[in-house]
Amino acid sequence: MTDQESLLAAIHESVELVPYDPAWPPAFEEERWRLLSLFPSAFVAIEHIGSTAIPGMRAKPIVDILAGVESLTGVDALAARLCEVGYATSAEFNASLSDRKWFMRWAHGRRTHHLHVVVHDGGIWRQRLAFRDRLRVDPQAAARYERLKARLAAEHRDDREAYTDAKADFVQSIVAGVLW
Repeated sequence: MTDQESLLAAIHESVELVPYDPAWPPAFEEERWRLLSLFPSAFVAIEHIGSTAIPGMRAKPIVDILAGVESLTGVDALAARLCEVGYATSAEFNASLSDRKWFMRWAHGRRTHHLHVVVHDGGIWRQRLAFRDRLRVDPQAAARYERLKARLAAEHRDDREAYTDAKADFVQSIVAGVLW
């Protein structure tokens, strides 16, 4: 498989949840240190988020990384450098985002990492960490979320955006502290 074929396969891969893998946290740490060594002054902090950051939770096998920057000004220059070291992105998709920038690493036809660059300690930063932290300490909320994800993965197997959008209300309810 060529690099271009692998990238296209990663972009169009279906939504599939797999059992929790204890290798996910070390994969995050490895990528965190790689990013910090490549860009020593770019990030204020880097956190592991998403379902791969919740022990025991089934997830898409993609390590989600939240990277905090002082300001989104200048992220376009950082984007070019990130793409030189193994990330890909969609300029069109990023242009539609006012509060963050998104990048993807991939290998062998599948996504391996998502990198979400946001303002450190801004709204998105706090929301993503609040969601992760709540699911880490609330097994009932985590179980409800896992059931929802399984149902939505079956319903939206070939539409990643619909899958993500369909989880939004639940995520907001957790962040707001009001479970349905």
